[in-house]
Amino acid sequence: MTGPRADIRLLIPLYVHPAVEPEAWQAVAAAGPDRVAGVVLNIADGPGPAPDHAFTAAAEKLHRSGIPVLGYADTAYGARGHAEVVTDLLNHREWYGVDGVYFDQVSADPGALPHYRRLVTAARAAGCGVVVLGHGSHPDPQYADVGLADCLVTFEGDWTDYQELEPPVWTRRHPAARFCHLVYDVPESAAAQVGKLAAAHGAGLGCASPAGGENPWSALPFGIDRAPLGAEAGR
Repeated sequence: MTGPRADIRLLIPLYVHPAVEPEAWQAVAAAGPDRVAGVVLNIADGPGPAPDHAFTAAAEKLHRSGIPVLGYADTAYGARGHAEVVTDLLNHREWYGVDGVYFDQVSADPGALPHYRRLVTAARAAGCGVVVLGHGSHPDPQYADVGLADCLVTFEGDWTDYQELEPPVWTRRHPAARFCHLVYDVPESAAAQVGKLAAAHGAGLGCASPAGGENPWSALPFGIDRAPLGAEAGR
């Protein structure tokens, strides 16, 4: 499977159950940390009500490969309370040993900054070495302040919209590794263009999915070769 290169690394939201698609998780683990900057673990729009041992095993395999695992926590654009979101990230840490957190549906409004500063402080205190803010669009530039998040997802949308993206000038003041673009509904004929366009837009991280619909992260992304089951046997 071809995919976006252009010197970008993959941040992969892999929203499929490892018991249903074990080969997808195996293929991502086999790609290694040079290719994969991190994988977002999302059991049920968060950690779920109780530990899921299939996800525990999948997270352990990624850890053995040296790939960071990020627990998904929905912030509902600031509507979810601080304690509720922090409970999600603490459960991710306890149940799956995640390395960091992916705060999703993050507000782009500067007025919400104090709320997100508190969340990031709580995540660091809980041992999260990596914090990603998933805005899905370019937020107020204050969100890119050093000391807040390690990475901002400043685009999440389909390939058609991605081709029209014009990043604001302020993004040029920051390293490419601070930005991630997540693109779905990408035709195979356009897969190689995603990485080139992300690099041109100043994003050092990205992911291109061929899927669309309600769960566009249900498919193995471009840039990851699907390994046959049992390919890691004997390691």
